[in-house]
Amino acid sequence: MTAAPLQPALERFLDHLRHERQLSAHTLSAYQRDLLNCCRFLEEQQVDDWNRVDNALLRRYVAHRHQAGLAGRSLQRELSAIRTLYHYLIRERLCRHNPALDLRAPKAPNRLPRLLDADQAMQLLDAPDNDDWLLIRDHAMLELFYSSGLRLAELAGLNLDQLDINQGEVRVLGKRNKTRIVPVGRKAREALRRWLKVRPSVTDPSQPVFVGMQGRRLTPRAIQLRVRRYGVEQLGQHLHPHMLRHSFASHLLESSGDLRAVQELLGHSDISTTQVYTHLNFQHLAEVYDRAHPRAKRKTED
Repeated sequence: MTAAPLQPALERFLDHLRHERQLSAHTLSAYQRDLLNCCRFLEEQQVDDWNRVDNALLRRYVAHRHQAGLAGRSLQRELSAIRTLYHYLIRERLCRHNPALDLRAPKAPNRLPRLLDADQAMQLLDAPDNDDWLLIRDHAMLELFYSSGLRLAELAGLNLDQLDINQGEVRVLGKRNKTRIVPVGRKAREALRRWLKVRPSVTDPSQPVFVGMQGRRLTPRAIQLRVRRYGVEQLGQHLHPHMLRHSFASHLLESSGDLRAVQELLGHSDISTTQVYTHLNFQHLAEVYDRAHPRAKRKTED
């Protein structure tokens, strides 16, 4: 048998995500990949109808994926995709129950995001002392990442009409097509002005801010590679755009203590997502405490 009997409902669900919920191509691809993994497993179990899937079968699927080496966080994502699929199938009267509702993946260890300390950020953002347009462009990108905490897709998709250098703000289109306005710091404004003076002629009517030599919008992948190169050359370490976003959030929270403001600037819909930065700051404080507090220091044994 093939997985064909399961496919029509799955395709309708993906069309629903694409047209009604307007999810990004990246998110759609993740849903499709995760659900096709489940379909293949169901095929092996001779299941040809989503109604025939029960909680015990999904438990076997989770165990199968876990034994194959899938981490807890990835399993949680797959189960979330399955739950969302069943919500849709029930709404469309294609299923009567959701077997994934009470199912949980093995708990994933909390991983704190990597970030730069303030000294590393300053070292990375030293302005180039020559007129190479490529260095000027890359410096402006790095400054804007760190100044405003943009996501990679937000910076790659940025157009000139979203940027107000004089007012010191940028309007970005974030996840789920939510718009937010974020301040742009003085150093980033200086770097952007310098870049726009040497920016190549652009034929794209949307007028992207960051372009290559041919005047075409930089892809997210191209930006990732440029940021990685600067991390190696300036800091001797791996660097990616999200590390700059993490650094922006952590440094701002450490200075202000205002979690709600940081949530707003990052565009997080749920404050629990932002709270990871409180753990980062506590980790830093704990290290300072261990080094400095007289009652925290361990006596050396004779």
